[in-house]
Amino acid sequence: MTTEHPAPLTPEDFDAQDAELDAMRVNDDEIPQWEFCEGFLAALVCSRRVIAPEEYWEVLLSEQFQPMQHMEFVLRWRRRWAEVEAALDAPVQTLEDERAYIPEVLDTRGAVMSLPEEERGDTDLASLPAYAQVWALGFMYAVEAWPQDWEPPRDADAARMLDVSLSQIVTLTEDDTAKPAFSMFAEDGPPSVSALRMEQFHEAVWGVYDLRQLWKSLGPRVEPMRKEAGPGRNDPCPCGSGKKYKKCHGA
Repeated sequence: MTTEHPAPLTPEDFDAQDAELDAMRVNDDEIPQWEFCEGFLAALVCSRRVIAPEEYWEVLLSEQFQPMQHMEFVLRWRRRWAEVEAALDAPVQTLEDERAYIPEVLDTRGAVMSLPEEERGDTDLASLPAYAQVWALGFMYAVEAWPQDWEPPRDADAARMLDVSLSQIVTLTEDDTAKPAFSMFAEDGPPSVSALRMEQFHEAVWGVYDLRQLWKSLGPRVEPMRKEAGPGRNDPCPCGSGKKYKKCHGA
């Protein structure tokens, strides 16, 4: 999308993105949270085909979205795109590397559990999204929106890599029902995320790396050339001679 590397988004930038989405949601309650957009963006970065903004904005934010009216949102989106793209192309060996891609995800359950009990109200923790669940849903939403661009390649090993990588992300679209062991909201917060979930999260991030490299190595899909059917040997020759094709231009 760009060869430049603008400044990474700050926590304040992410807050600003969510604030703009909140404002849009006043008129359209289907406008997603930023975490969903984050997953959607990552899938676009990984897509086999470069999908143009005019094509993806209406899928993510409806046909009514006008980029020029939300230019600050769009500019931060572009910065995040460049940041994710650079991270996925960096030769990292561990997610501890400062160059690694780390999705911007929320520990919603951890945030609620960290509140004083009287402030939680009657919130049902099980009804809240699990850690990275909304991000994974956003990623798969983009995959499902352009299925032709995510069709398995002919090469068996490449098709297997695609299936494994997508399966790792799909796993995160499900609930985290294992025993909580960590809080990703606060170091000393009550446990809200299981050890299994963290393992699945890391696997999904590596899956995103594999998808980026897979489609980069294969390049855009090339549609096979289709040759128009010619006249049969016993059909009249199209030259108008009145002879059969096999006795005329097909001889």
